[in-house]
Amino acid sequence: MTGVSRRWHKTLGIITVVAAVTAVVLQIMAGPAKAAPLDEIKKRGSLIVATEDDFRPFEFVQDGKPTGFDNELLAMLRKAAPFQINQEIIPWTGLLAGVTTGKYDVALTAVLITKERSLSLDFTMPIADATHYYVKRKNDGSIKEIKDLNGKVLGIQAGSGLLQRLPELEAMLAKTGGKIAKVVEYTSYPEAYQDLALGRTDFVINTVINLQALVDEKSNVFALGQAVSGPSFPAWAVKKDNAELLAFLNGFLAEKRKDGTMAALQKKWFGKSFDDLPTTFTPVF
Repeated sequence: MTGVSRRWHKTLGIITVVAAVTAVVLQIMAGPAKAAPLDEIKKRGSLIVATEDDFRPFEFVQDGKPTGFDNELLAMLRKAAPFQINQEIIPWTGLLAGVTTGKYDVALTAVLITKERSLSLDFTMPIADATHYYVKRKNDGSIKEIKDLNGKVLGIQAGSGLLQRLPELEAMLAKTGGKIAKVVEYTSYPEAYQDLALGRTDFVINTVINLQALVDEKSNVFALGQAVSGPSFPAWAVKKDNAELLAFLNGFLAEKRKDGTMAALQKKWFGKSFDDLPTTFTPVF
């Protein structure tokens, strides 16, 4: 065999190996990206849901057991579903990616409905109100209203839908010639609240429900501010175009609205019920 032939055969071998590896990688990537439809879930006998590890009062772990608004609904869903439900409790940062890639069937948590997320996810009917507010240290007399957030440092969760609504607050501040000094992103809200309490940031933005729960628990540390966004709603999420699974979940939630269970759970965990929630919501942001 000539030198040219050897080089050609060697090159051909490398191309073949690369092609084979590429095919395997593409197959692996394509496999989990297909969300399981309802019929497939019924055949395999289980639904895989992901919930957050620490997102009070929606989901959190207390005394080693998952609890909170969504976990109570999950317990009821287990009784109503004609299949087993397996729960994965994970940090927020890996939750939505796990649904879009097919690792989990449902993000059973308070996912804010946003325009960007609607490109890869479909949402159930809203489960609460999620208008965005700010929280500050109770002893910080420099912040009394929204215009006082000028030149302040904001703490917020990385990957949160609230980041996409920041232009609303920026527009409010711009009207008085102000702007946010710096935005610090955190893996979880407990970290953000800790830094706020320590004075490393000046305010944190979250939904009114979450912040009210924080203030109720630590009224000597934090104080609730004003709304910094327009209407916003959280819901459960499934991979885009998984229509049958979405209909199944909406049927369950609709029944819990109708029989008063939803309102009772909202009062228990949020301090009030949201009786005028829409059945669908098309986000602007």
